[in-house]
Amino acid sequence: MTERQIRIFGDPVLKTVSDPVRPTDDVRGLIEDLLETVEVPGRAGVAAPQIGVNQRAFSYNVDGEIGYVINPELVEVSGEPELVDEGCLSIPGFYFPRLRYPYARVTGVDLEGNPVELSGDGVMAQALQHETDHLDGKLFIDGLDKEGRREAMAAIRAAPWF
Repeated sequence: MTERQIRIFGDPVLKTVSDPVRPTDDVRGLIEDLLETVEVPGRAGVAAPQIGVNQRAFSYNVDGEIGYVINPELVEVSGEPELVDEGCLSIPGFYFPRLRYPYARVTGVDLEGNPVELSGDGVMAQALQHETDHLDGKLFIDGLDKEGRREAMAAIRAAPWF
């Protein structure tokens, strides 16, 4: 297992739709790396593209619960979307207010092909939406309103890592 380096805004893998994991794919190493990478304090989730792998899988670390999902699908969101401050490991040092649903549910499978279902509200709902967005080639700033995105891009361009 290895904690992998996080890919930063501008890396094309972050804007690429991830390929589904096929039953013949050996992804044990990927899952181990995702789990070790998400264990770093302050991380709520890590999607495979964030570590440079174009496959549909993510790990999560919310309220002391650490796990992963392979081929996740966001199957339900509910409630009135709320503005929440959101950040991303791939856009380090920035948080911007964006709309997220207060409840989300994801289905997928584990390494043995068994069904997995994750759901929750608050931070878990936000993480499920955020990580599935990564697998669809979307960054959280893509969901900002026009003015918010303009301000976010100006701040990002001024960042020392950009």
